Amino acid sequence: MKINTKYHGEIEVQAEDILTFEHGIPGFGEEKQYVLLPLPENEVFHIMQSVKTPQLGFVVTDPFMFFKEYDFELDQTSVELLEHPVEKEVQVLSILTIREVLHESTANLQAPVIINLANRKGKQVILTNSEYQTKHLIFAQPAGKKG
Repeated sequence: MKINTKYHGEIEVQAEDILTFEHGIPGFGEEKQYVLLPLPENEVFHIMQSVKTPQLGFVVTDPFMFFKEYDFELDQTSVELLEHPVEKEVQVLSILTIREVLHESTANLQAPVIINLANRKGKQVILTNSEYQTKHLIFAQPAGKKG
């Protein structure tokens, strides 16, 4: 099927590539289907593009590439909603806020996106009782800069 996208124009996507978020994403409850699209010549960042709304695309990344110590435990309700994925079938993504000055870009570690790769179900989980916040700098501060 063809979809219009925020960053890639009109593209063809396969049904098996669609991720289903049964309850949407917080703030976008009506948006239930997304596809992950690579950014050209960039293996670190992807676009999680709404299938229905062309202008809705989130820049996402694997948070473990930037935050080696990132760790959390999924609540039982999320595990059940995702249909009990085994660890090797789970993909974790963080939604990024990209700033004009790239080193000021942040990752939302408090609300990771969890995908069960076996059944293509996804859920954005809000971590409670954690030190993670919605804005963690993904790049180290440039030399000479104080944060």
